[in-house]
Amino acid sequence: MISYFEEVFEVIRDSVESIDENVYNELVDQCEETIRKGHKIIASGLGKNVPICEKFVGTLNSLGIDARFLHTNTAVHGDLGMVGKDDLVILLSKGGNTVETVALAEYLKERGTNTWLFAFAEKCKSAEVVEQRLILRLKDEGDEWNIVPNNSTTVNLIVLQGIAIELGKRLGVTLDDFRVNHPGGGIGARLRGEQIWK
Repeated sequence: MISYFEEVFEVIRDSVESIDENVYNELVDQCEETIRKGHKIIASGLGKNVPICEKFVGTLNSLGIDARFLHTNTAVHGDLGMVGKDDLVILLSKGGNTVETVALAEYLKERGTNTWLFAFAEKCKSAEVVEQRLILRLKDEGDEWNIVPNNSTTVNLIVLQGIAIELGKRLGVTLDDFRVNHPGGGIGARLRGEQIWK
């Protein structure tokens, strides 16, 4: 069993090391600029990438950074209304060829939205539409068929959380800011200085 986790860690490390740092830094720079100008960051995904997007958005919101989740399926049924003219949208799609993702990418392009694609395929239909993209390498998903969304979603979460934490630093978010946004649960109690079970 331990060997399985060792293999997963190896795949994740290889994937993270495939990140083009210049591209990554440009994305973070644009996210920072978007927030400083009073606009928001929107993460969009399908399937198992949905909770990944929601976790990213939840982290940003807890830091007081305006972010929303846009489900790729419902976007074309009116939810595109949440996308402002100067917002930044991050599209998550492992292969980049999902019909809904390609369609949303095209609609966002028509609107002139600042859009980024996260994918694990250099050549895909979404990449033909979205000019700004963070393409990652992925050896395998870690299941016996190499098809279950597993390692890919884990990598997406790690990268997005890295962006969230970096934005918090750049924007000068303080522990007091976080405290105001997180009054509940064990974290809230700890931040109020209350004794909690260890």
